[in-house]
Amino acid sequence: MLDSIGTHPRMGAVPSSEKNFLITGLPADVQQRLLPNLERVHLPLGTVLYESGDTLRYVYFPTDCIISLLYVMIDGASAEISVVGNEGILGTSLFLGGESTSSRAIVQSAGYAYRMDAHHFKTEFSRHSEMLLLLLRYTQALITQMSQTAACNRHHSIDQQLCRWLLLSLDRLPNSNLVMTQELIANMLGVRRESVTEAAGKLQKLGIISYHRGHINVLDRARLEQLCCECYAVVKKETERLLPIDDVNAMTSPSQS
Repeated sequence: MLDSIGTHPRMGAVPSSEKNFLITGLPADVQQRLLPNLERVHLPLGTVLYESGDTLRYVYFPTDCIISLLYVMIDGASAEISVVGNEGILGTSLFLGGESTSSRAIVQSAGYAYRMDAHHFKTEFSRHSEMLLLLLRYTQALITQMSQTAACNRHHSIDQQLCRWLLLSLDRLPNSNLVMTQELIANMLGVRRESVTEAAGKLQKLGIISYHRGHINVLDRARLEQLCCECYAVVKKETERLLPIDDVNAMTSPSQS
């Protein structure tokens, strides 16, 4: 829960090793205005940042963590709508005119993020046309991801969905090692745990991943991309087209052979 988040003093600069591409994509003078109001926070695995209907108190700019947006049904079943990592921001409803969303935000992969309280964020958003444009472009990329996820869940196999999910996660992490239980993956994909176990087992037999006690290590990214459906490439291409990622491969771990 929120009480478990570790806060750190406000930063005078964003370390190069902890980039968020929305922050670094802004003009230098805008960054300097934002930095005094950014807090570096540690987000443990499984932390719920907000529930459906909650009023958003903060926006989060992830650096090396991943946050999942889930839709939770009345019976408790859930499915992932999208993921947010170092390419984006959690809290788009604050600049789209709303104060809450119908989804749950949960930390999928532990790490750090910069957060800003809602008041300061909305003040800065209204002051800078560059910030407005960049965040709207990010929102377009996020909508693409949500749309493609819905299509993938409807038309593609669980094996392909798992490949897409692994690749999207890898793009938002500094290495090829994911700390993730099969139960959590099943909740994200909205499928039975047994289905994830079977799909992960196939990838492990092919030598594409290794899995042990909640640690998934991608050994052959190139083959993982070959087995994936087109949904991953659509999302990646649109994200790179719209956002100021200075290196085409900046969000992607090197392929392993």
